[in-house]
Amino acid sequence: MTTESPRWFSSSYSGNGGQCIEIAVNLVSSLAVVPVRDSKNPDGPVLTVPADVFSSFVAGIKGESGVM
Repeated sequence: MTTESPRWFSSSYSGNGGQCIEIAVNLVSSLAVVPVRDSKNPDGPVLTVPADVFSSFVAGIKGESGVM
């Protein structure tokens, strides 16, 4: 088990508007998860998404899959 802490970041496309999510991809290799949180509430709840599911989600948003 790892004791590694999430290293949070938001997209460079977010433009400091405050309506963003933050993700921590540093846990993909050790735990195979992508934690997601609301950038306006960094002490609030964290959604932990399996890395393969998060990857499919991003591909779908980018239009890189036949899903939708």
